[in-house]
Amino acid sequence: MNGTPQCVSLTTDYGLADGFVAACHGVLARLAPAVRVIDVTHLIPPADVRRGAAVLAQTVPYLPWGVHVAVVDPGVGTARRGIALAAPGGLLVGPDNGLLVAAAEALGGVTAAVELSDPDWLGPSVSRTFHGRDVFAPVAARLALGAPPAAAGPAVDPGALVRLPEPVVRAEPGGLSAEVLTVDHFGNVQLAAPGALLDGLPARVLVNGHEAVHGRTFGDAEPGALVVYVDSAAQVAVAVNTGRAADTLHTAPGDVITITHP
Repeated sequence: MNGTPQCVSLTTDYGLADGFVAACHGVLARLAPAVRVIDVTHLIPPADVRRGAAVLAQTVPYLPWGVHVAVVDPGVGTARRGIALAAPGGLLVGPDNGLLVAAAEALGGVTAAVELSDPDWLGPSVSRTFHGRDVFAPVAARLALGAPPAAAGPAVDPGALVRLPEPVVRAEPGGLSAEVLTVDHFGNVQLAAPGALLDGLPARVLVNGHEAVHGRTFGDAEPGALVVYVDSAAQVAVAVNTGRAADTLHTAPGDVITITHP
């Protein structure tokens, strides 16, 4: 570890229309008023654990060393565990539903895991439907103040953590097929394929039968045209110059996109 965490980050599907985010901020401010809080996003689509995991994993390497809380938790109140993970690059707190593992790997890999079961670490009462406020924020505050994760509850075998299914990625003769991992605010389509799979493809390709430019920037395509490129997370992505690739391709996360020679 790198000493006392420098921040607490929050990534949730809580939205901005209700008081859920403010309540989490309030718990952190009461328990650890000097700790900086960074809001990654609260606009993960409801219950979209895969999207939350991708956003978290692609963001945490650029944040200060700290405690990263993520709550996309359709199983809240059930038998699913609340956990804290330690990694060389930071700590992660949230549900054991696959949300945290990719981020932990992006921070160097899970070195320890604990189940959040010590009542002294939790809120004075724990709602069955709001563990972000009553479990994860109190735990994050204590970790941010320097408490050791091992004090929060019993150890969990890292190999027993819930992991999301591996997305479809296939290198094929003359191209590739890969699952849509995320669609961002701009309608850009990020695939689960690493950018290196584009190596060797020509300047013109087909994306699900649509003509596209194999480029490096959005401007390599004419306005309204498709471009295939390596995005800022080093993943294969598809965009439309001044448009929305997700709409052009009529695709959504979980669909499979094929990129081939024309």
